Parts: sequence; C-alpha cells; structure tokens
Amino acid sequence: MTITAATIKNSGLVRALTAQNAVTLEKIDSSGVESPAGKSVADWLISSGLTDATSLAKAVATHFGYPLLDVAQFEPESLGEIDADIMQATKGLEAIILGRRNNTLFVGMADPTDLSTLQQLKFRTHLQVEPVVVEYDKLGRLLSDNQTPEADSLALENVNEVASADQQDDTLDVDDAPIVRYVQRILSEALKRQASDIHFEPYEKMYRVRYRIDGLLQETSQPPLSARAKIAARIKIMSLLNTTETRIPQDGRMRISLGPDLQKVDFRVSTLPTLFGEKIVLRLLDSTRSVLGIDQLGFNARQKKDLLDALDSPHGMLLVTGPTGSGKTVSLYTFLNVLNKETINISTVEDPAEINIPGINQVNINEKIGLTFAKALRSLLRQDPDVIMVGEIRDIETADISIKASQTGHKVLSTLHTNDAVSTIVRLKNMGVETYNIASSVNLVIAQRLVRKLCQCKSPLPEGQRGLVNAGLIKEVTQEDWTPFCAVGCEACNGTGYMGRTGIYEVLKISDAMKDLIIANASALEMEKLARSEGTLSMRESGLEKIRAGITSIDEILAATKTD
Repeated sequence: MTITAATIKNSGLVRALTAQNAVTLEKIDSSGVESPAGKSVADWLISSGLTDATSLAKAVATHFGYPLLDVAQFEPESLGEIDADIMQATKGLEAIILGRRNNTLFVGMADPTDLSTLQQLKFRTHLQVEPVVVEYDKLGRLLSDNQTPEADSLALENVNEVASADQQDDTLDVDDAPIVRYVQRILSEALKRQASDIHFEPYEKMYRVRYRIDGLLQETSQPPLSARAKIAARIKIMSLLNTTETRIPQDGRMRISLGPDLQKVDFRVSTLPTLFGEKIVLRLLDSTRSVLGIDQLGFNARQKKDLLDALDSPHGMLLVTGPTGSGKTVSLYTFLNVLNKETINISTVEDPAEINIPGINQVNINEKIGLTFAKALRSLLRQDPDVIMVGEIRDIETADISIKASQTGHKVLSTLHTNDAVSTIVRLKNMGVETYNIASSVNLVIAQRLVRKLCQCKSPLPEGQRGLVNAGLIKEVTQEDWTPFCAVGCEACNGTGYMGRTGIYEVLKISDAMKDLIIANASALEMEKLARSEGTLSMRESGLEKIRAGITSIDEILAATKTD
C-alpha cells in the first residue's frame, strides 16, 4: 500500500513519538514517504530508521496509557480456554490474542491506535477488545510462526470484508460468508447466554448488537456500520421476509439449529425502519426454557396450593396479570403443561403463539383478515374444548365470551395488564363486565413480576437487617438470626452479581367473602384489606420472602415493586 505524509502525520504512533520528542514532523517530511513503504505505519517508521521497535512500543504505551508486554516472555497459559473461532479472529491482522477475561479479549498490537483492526476484532469475536502494546519486530516473528495456508485464505476473506465495507448499502451480497458466520455466531451466543431478545441497532455513526439477559440489555458487539444492510438482509432471508422492502415494518419467524447438539430454536423477528437503517429485534422462543415446572416458578407453599386447586377445578377463570416482560407467558405455558393430558382437549388463541407444545391446539389471531380473539374464541367453543387459553383479554367482547365459557363448564386461562391482583377485578368492571359475572367465573388472580437471582458470589449485606428497615421493607430489626445478601460479581455472572430470574407473586384466591365484596361493587381498597386479612401476600411481601431465603437482593425487590 502507498503511505502518504498525511497518513503518517495523522497516525497515533507519530503523535506518541512527537509528544515525547522522539521524532519531528520535519524528519517525516524529508523521508520521502510518497512511495510504497510496507503494510503499516509502524513498519514504515522502523524501516525508515526514524525509530526502533523498542522505542516505539515504549513511546506508545507511555503516551496512551496502554500496558506494555514483552511477548518473548509471554506464557500463553489461558489460551487453551479460548474458543477456536476466537483464536482465529486475528488471522490476516497485525495482532495476536494474549488472553480473555469475561467478555474482554486482550490483544497484543504494535499500533493500538489502529481502529480498523480493533473494529474488525470486535466484529469477528463480538467481545470487548483491550489492546496491549507489544514490540513490532517480536509481534512480526510470532505472526510469521503462526502463518498457514488457512490463514492466507482467511486474510483474503478479510480483504473482501474491508472492500465491501466501502460499498453502498444497496449492494447486498447476502450470502457473503463473513456475514453468514457472524449472524450465526450472534444467535448461538444468545442461546448460550440465555438471552431473551437480540437487538440489532443502527445509528448515525455506529451499529451495535445487544442481548437482553435477565431483563437487562447488554451490548455484545459493534459490527462495522456498513454491514448493517447485509446483516438485515441475512436475517430477513432466514425469516422469509421481503429483503427489498425497507420502508415499512415487517414481522416474521424462523427456526434454526443451534449449539453443539443442534437444538431447534424458534425466533420471532420484527423489523422497524429508523433514521439510519432497519432496527431488528429477535425474540428467542426456546421451549426448553419457557415451559418450566411449577416449583421452578417461585411460588411459596400456600401460593402453590391455591394455584393447583384452581387448576384442578373443572371450570372457572384463572387470570395472570402484570406489565410486559413480567413472565406471564411462561407462567401460562407452565400451567398448560400441567394440564396437558391425553384425556383433555386444550386450545389456545394467541397473538402470536410463541411456543409450540405438542398436544395443544394453538391458533394465531390475524386481525387483517378478521380473525380476532373474539371470533377465534367462538369457533373454539364449537371444538369441544376442556381448557381454553386466551393470550390477552383486550376488550369487552373477548371478556364476555371468556366469562361465558368459564360459566358453561370450561376452564379458561388468560392475561390482563394490571399492576396487582385486585386491580384486575377493577379492570374487568371498567371494561363493562357485570360484577355478578366476575364473582361467579373468576377463581384465581395471579399478579407477578420477575426479579434477578443472586449469583453464588453473593455476600451478606454489611448493614444486615438494618438495610431492610432503611429500604422500608420491614419496620424494625427482628430478633431472628438471618441477614439479607447483596450482589458482588464474578466471572460466572459476567460481573453483574446476578444469574437467572425468578418470580414474585400476589396470588388472590376469590373466596366467598371476596365474591360478596365484588357483587357489592366494593372499592379496591376494601378488597385489598380483605385479601390481606385472608393471608394473601403482596408482591413486596413475596419479595421479602425471597430476600430472606437469599435468592435475591433488596435492590431487585424495590425495583420490581416501586409502583405498588
């Protein structure tokens, strides 16, 4: 490649040398740099005699604050734990992998200001990359020792990647091997890290990919901005969407095999045109994680008994309530799995059906062609059902049909968006459902939230029970010998202090006394007071049990119940 004076003067290496008076711009101007002079600025500076490899490395490390390592003395003890794909990421680049800690990859480079190399490493590994300064001549010897025909092939692929990065977004070679491998790696890593969603987000000057893990988004990589259209096209092809339509949102679905055991995983795909390209969100629909046992959901003994009694009832309604992302779908599928027997006919109406369960008849509504919740429900009632699950009660028509079904010998499960159990009764009233119909049909209401579980690295809270008092969870320190735990962070939990999630619940059994209050059109406050007197725990009280058991932290319960 041809190196110009402007390239040299604007490089980070020259900035480091001139800042320490190791070289002057006048010397560079007089060195005749307009002719081919090697493959990098570092190579040119050393071959031109303006500096040596050791002096350059020291100047760069001192000026930019990067660590300096003598790779001749480096013992690669941890490299055996790094995936082979990641070890191959530096092929064709002037860099070498030194180690990995959590989501950070440490890479030896003579020029840590080479943003192109750093960006490609992030793109290939979807890890954070931390450069470590090494001497150029020693790095060259290591790269030469590691050179193979396979590396030459990979380097050629890299050239093609870089060349395509300069093309316009409408030049879409969606079968481009690096793009195919990258998307596959992102999906596989999401499954491995138990992410619930994957976000591909284009911005004006960057393109990032984030996973939602345990309810929180975490950035995993920043592929080149110019790759956004190819990545979008690849995902659209996999989910059978229109690759030429980028002006309107599209929804799709795909099923692919992932992991070492080639597990079949479904993804729900949603595209959205934004100012700087299409944002794509993939929801992982992993049935192995979405259908749990009752004991895994996190109910206490009394809540579990009330739930199982409601599921054993031959008719009536069981309602699950909470905001989006509170785990309602997982709860409903778990309940259906308990009821799923050869002697029972189960049908669902959903928007859309997220998890396929053998033995259950699942219907997707399609309002564009007139197949609404209400219309599908009417048809299901002529299909001799024993159990009906309605994805969500949104209007009075759906509510009326569901209630009538529960009153005519069917068991009905459904969801509503309310903050607590008592508010569900009030919401049905406000929708226009008669109070006597509510009282005669609803058996159980479950309000729920999801909270993160503490990792095994958890530590006792220094303030002990005083921390609960300060948080308003208890009135005074008890005499009982226990203390809450707090998050710490370790390699297993990627430094967050949490791993996995569990539910906190308010399980409201509709007793005879509660039915009387509902028919009498009592206020939410009166119903709340009766529920507490009958032993129904609020979600905050349910959360306190989880804190006491060392399952979660004070911060998680406060965050989940702050609107209560």
